[in-house]
Amino acid sequence: MRPTEALARIRRYGGRLKAFVQVFDPPLFGEDDDGPTVAIKDLFDVAGVPTGGGAQVPLDPSPARHALVVERLLQGGYSAVGKTHTVELAYGGWGTNRAVGAPWNPWDAKVHRAPGGSSSGSAVAVAAGLCDAALGSDTGGSVRIPAAICGVVGLKPGRGLVSLKGVHPLSPSLDTVGTLARDVTAAARALAVISGPDGDAAVRHPFDAGHALSADVRGRRLAAIPIEGLGELHPEVAQLYIEALERLRSTGVVIDMIQPPQALETSFTPNGLLMAGEGWRIWKDRIEAHAEVMDPWIVRRFQAGRDVSDARLAQAHAERAAGQAEFHAWLSQYDGLLSPTCPIPAPPLDTIDETTSPLSRLTRAANYLDLPGISVPCGLTDEGLPVGLQILGRPRDETSVVALGAAFERVSGWNGQSPDLSGFEP
Repeated sequence: MRPTEALARIRRYGGRLKAFVQVFDPPLFGEDDDGPTVAIKDLFDVAGVPTGGGAQVPLDPSPARHALVVERLLQGGYSAVGKTHTVELAYGGWGTNRAVGAPWNPWDAKVHRAPGGSSSGSAVAVAAGLCDAALGSDTGGSVRIPAAICGVVGLKPGRGLVSLKGVHPLSPSLDTVGTLARDVTAAARALAVISGPDGDAAVRHPFDAGHALSADVRGRRLAAIPIEGLGELHPEVAQLYIEALERLRSTGVVIDMIQPPQALETSFTPNGLLMAGEGWRIWKDRIEAHAEVMDPWIVRRFQAGRDVSDARLAQAHAERAAGQAEFHAWLSQYDGLLSPTCPIPAPPLDTIDETTSPLSRLTRAANYLDLPGISVPCGLTDEGLPVGLQILGRPRDETSVVALGAAFERVSGWNGQSPDLSGFEP
C-alpha cells in the first residue's frame, strides 16, 4: 500500500489497537518513496529514534545508525511507517506488557485478547492492514506466535541468514530476525531483502524468494505430528489442524503421521534455560537499576537466570548440540515437519496466567533445534479467532518452508481474510 494510505489507516484505527509506539509521519523513505510499507519492532535500532524495547526507560535513547535489516529494507524500496510494541525486552509469548501497555488483538473489538508475543505490535499492525509487512525477532516463537493468533504469516529463518546487527538481544544463541505479512509472498520477499552476509554472524547467501515461491511441492514427503503427540490442544485447534493436513495433501505432497524422536515440547524447558541464563548475563545491570518500573513478570523470568551457573550454561549448550544432531538426522528424510503453531487461540488478557507459556509450547523447538519455520493461517474458531499451521524445515532450508507455506496458502481457503475493524474506529 502507499505510505499515505498506511498512515491514514493508522490514524483511523491505531488509537485502540495500539500496535505502534511511534508513527513516522512522514515515513522513512529509502530508494523508492512509493514502495511497500513496513513496521519495525521496537527492539530494532532506527537512527535518531529511541529504541524502547517495550520498557519505560529506553534501551538506547538515540541510536547512531539503523539496524542493518532496517537499512536493507530502506535500500530495497520499503517505506517505514513506525515502530511497534513489543513485550518488554522480548521476553514473553502472550504479548502482555505491564510497563508500557499491550496492543489489542484486532479479531475481537469487544474483548481485549492476547496479541501474542513478543512481536505483538508487528502482528497487530499487519493483521489490521496498517502496513504491508513488519519486522520481528524470534527467540522462542516471537514471530510465529503473534502471527498465528493474529491471522497473518510469520516467517522465521534459521540462524546465519539474517543480520542481528542493531537488534537488541535476548538470547544470542537463539535469537533470529523474521518477517510478518498478510501472505507468504510478501513475507518471503521481505526476508530476501534483509538476508545475506553482514561480515559477522550472518554468513549465508541471500534468500532467493522467487525460486522458493515458484517451486513445485508435488511428491514432497512431510512428517505431521499426530494429535496424540501434541499434548493438550484446544479442540477447534485440533480440528483445524487435521483439516489443514487434508488440504495440504491436495497439493500433491505425501504426509506421514509420525512422532519425531523428540516431542516438540521437550525443547521448551532447555530453550527457556538458555533464554534465562543468557538474558540475565546481558541485562543484569539494567534489571537491577530499573526493576521497579519494569513489568514484574519479565523481571522474574530474567532473575531465574541468576541460578544458571557458567558450568550449567556450558552443559546446556552441549546438550543442545547433541539434541540438534539427533533431530536433524531424523528430519533429513523429510521435506518438512507439520504441527499447529499454538495449542490455543487468543485468550482474554484478564484470564492469562503469566506463570505459564502455552503459546510457545510448540514453537520453541525451532529455535532450540535451529530450524526455519513459518506460521500460515489455517482457519477461524467458532468465536472468529485465527489458528495457525506451523511448517518447520530442515536446517537452512528456508526454500522448502516458503514453498510449502505458499502451496498451503493456495488451498487453505483463507484467501486473505482480515478482521472487521469497525469496532476500533473512534
